[in-house]
Amino acid sequence: MCIGIPMRVIESDGYTALCEVRGEQRRVNVMLIEGAEPGTWVLTHAGNAVRLLEVEEASQIVEALEALTAALNGESVDGYFQDLRRH
Repeated sequence: MCIGIPMRVIESDGYTALCEVRGEQRRVNVMLIEGAEPGTWVLTHAGNAVRLLEVEEASQIVEALEALTAALNGESVDGYFQDLRRH
């Protein structure tokens, strides 16, 4: 299974971009997409930005990945997925 990681673009030269998520920075190839400007979110996989993301979608994916990490560490996931909770 392959997982794409959402990252926020910090700087880009049109070929590569310095991206960040949760304090981790990576340089990724952005030649497959247009519009990877500073401040935008991209879905990354294997060192490549594969598509642009809206802020809300990026946030939901990051939260899901954080919940997965918590579950794998034996921690509660009750605080995650607020959008799925019944009111």
